[in-house]
Amino acid sequence: MKMLIGRMLAFTLVAGSAFAAHAQTTDVKIAYALARDSHYGVAADAWEKSVGEATNGKFKFTHFPSSAQGGEREVIEGLQLGTGVQAAVVSSGTLANFVPETGVTDIPFLFRDLAHARAVLDGPIGQGILEKFPDSGLIAVSWGEQGFRHITNNRLPIEKPQDMAGLKIRTMENPVHITAFQTLGAAPTPMSWTEVISGLEGGTIDGQENPLSVIVSAKLWEVQKYLTLSGHVYSPAMLIVSPSFWNELSDDEKTAFKNGAAEALKAMRVYVDDAEVNGAKKAEESGMQVNTLSAEQKAEFQKSIQSAYENSYYKTYGKELIEQIQNTK
Repeated sequence: MKMLIGRMLAFTLVAGSAFAAHAQTTDVKIAYALARDSHYGVAADAWEKSVGEATNGKFKFTHFPSSAQGGEREVIEGLQLGTGVQAAVVSSGTLANFVPETGVTDIPFLFRDLAHARAVLDGPIGQGILEKFPDSGLIAVSWGEQGFRHITNNRLPIEKPQDMAGLKIRTMENPVHITAFQTLGAAPTPMSWTEVISGLEGGTIDGQENPLSVIVSAKLWEVQKYLTLSGHVYSPAMLIVSPSFWNELSDDEKTAFKNGAAEALKAMRVYVDDAEVNGAKKAEESGMQVNTLSAEQKAEFQKSIQSAYENSYYKTYGKELIEQIQNTK
């Protein structure tokens, strides 16, 4: 009888401890536009794993991939209001509507390569932009990464600026991107990512532009014929949280979320590095016609949008800042 009572007490203690641990678990709803197996999902998984280990499992992430909580604009607005999700992985292009300073990273032909872009974001310029977010009702814990953007379409291989004339190309709601494509003579069409596939299938748009990481994860070869490796824009992402959630965290918990976001950035960069090496090959094997712009062709495109630099980008972001970015080693 004593042994039985002892076992019952032990079971009660274990069950009680388990219940207490469960009761203390905090759910973190995290949203992102792409699939769970995309670079966004990889980042969210790495973030969750790191935070869980640092806080002894106190925080449990519930994932809402594939725009399950709506488009990026809606998700960001929900974070500002403290409604909906607590965290998100979003594109910098959409964020430019909320924190204008992020738009400088979207200027075409600004970055030489991935190493240059990473040096800028990891340095004083990039970290200074993160500090602007609280003024817009958001907390940015880390940059993320998508890679360089390339153009897909169903009309023709793009080899020179004149090939862009009249091309109905989906862009994000990003004034920097829109200005560039308008300057090239294209017809940029701002559209939520949730509408892109149906738009391409129905002919509402001729094409779109995204990094290889997105092109591959979304299997755009199913709705697009041509892929031009233009590398016209470097595309960061951002890991952000709601201020109402952030302000409830202890200092140690905030550190855990920041360190976890740093691990998420590493995971995204590994994914992007792999996509840059293998993505074009995968697209070609899947039926897309792929061409790569040479250095000379890129220079021709850059020359074609110089008026956008003079009339728009320098005025909006400052020539000095743009040249600081260009000159970063």
